Amino acid sequence: MKLDDAQNRRNLDMVADIEKDLRYIAGLVKQKGREILSNYTITPPQFVALQWLFEDGDMTIGELSNKMFLAFSTTTDLVDRMEKNELVVRVKDPNDRRVVRIHLLDEGKRIIDEVIKKRQIYLQDILVDFSDTEIVTLKENLSKLHHEMRGE
Repeated sequence: MKLDDAQNRRNLDMVADIEKDLRYIAGLVKQKGREILSNYTITPPQFVALQWLFEDGDMTIGELSNKMFLAFSTTTDLVDRMEKNELVVRVKDPNDRRVVRIHLLDEGKRIIDEVIKKRQIYLQDILVDFSDTEIVTLKENLSKLHHEMRGE
């Protein structure tokens, strides 16, 4: 019985270490992302909004609000500023004229593409001392963790 308690304690300690490492990694990635964004005319929340539109396509302000965990009014202001900067445009849904969707324009796509490429280069530079096997294992384990967290 004592062995189980000791093993359980080690597992809890390991999970605590994993959580801490993930938190620190997320913070460092976010910090580097903000450094990259400082060379562009968009804010971090605008980047997140553009990224959702880039990955999931046109959506309503309500859908974008839910994905970003922001109030509807905050998202409306965000979209207003992005529309003013010609990153997105509001378009009426052809199937239901009452529905307005946010559409990503070429300039928004260009910014997202450039920023993501720069983030990937940053990560590639960090992984330079990892073996090919370590990189594959890291990718597989992160993908597995991501799928488990999403309930897939």
